[in-house]
Amino acid sequence: MKKIKAVLFDMDGVLLDTESVCKICWERAADEYNLKNIDEIFLQCVGRSRADTTRLLQKYLDGEKEAESFRERTSVLFDVVWKEKGLEKMPFVSECLESLRKAGFRLAVVSSTRKVRVFPQLKDAGIFDYFETFTTGDMVTRSKPDPEIYLKAASSLGLSPDECAAIEDSPNGVRSAVNAGIKCIMVPDLIPADDEMREKAWKIFKNLAEAADFLIRGALE
Repeated sequence: MKKIKAVLFDMDGVLLDTESVCKICWERAADEYNLKNIDEIFLQCVGRSRADTTRLLQKYLDGEKEAESFRERTSVLFDVVWKEKGLEKMPFVSECLESLRKAGFRLAVVSSTRKVRVFPQLKDAGIFDYFETFTTGDMVTRSKPDPEIYLKAASSLGLSPDECAAIEDSPNGVRSAVNAGIKCIMVPDLIPADDEMREKAWKIFKNLAEAADFLIRGALE
């Protein structure tokens, strides 16, 4: 196994607590659209790109037009809830990023969210400058769990997949990284690890502090 040189971070649910904000937005929009079983539908969409989410929503709404309308409404509501409640960093984010950078790891973001949202959210959180590259959902044609976004991220650093580790919170994210040949640490947020994730993930930790300690210990061995 090659030495791990870079750590690739998902954003939503790993770096920032955007998913709890998104869930509130989806619940509000579901009331407006009379959409049932929103908790189940929302979890199916976690980690997916905007386009892929719209395609999935068509199963539950009246075709592509209404699915796109619902998705647009959740985007509008996100800004409302963001202003109401703010956007928090996930536990131990700053400590994790600082310790990994000091240990010599290169850091990058790999998010299904569009660049127009990724950049301001990371800047508002004060962690934007930790990252060398950003690979976002609008830069790829196939969303997680397809490996395209992780292959593109590794390439953006000039590294091979086996020189990178990923940190993800969702099953789709873990599948995407593993399908790209990248060792993936899972730090679950909304979706707990199941048997599939315990098989696919390199390690599963409760928080980013544990993940950083594991990676740094490995680098020192």
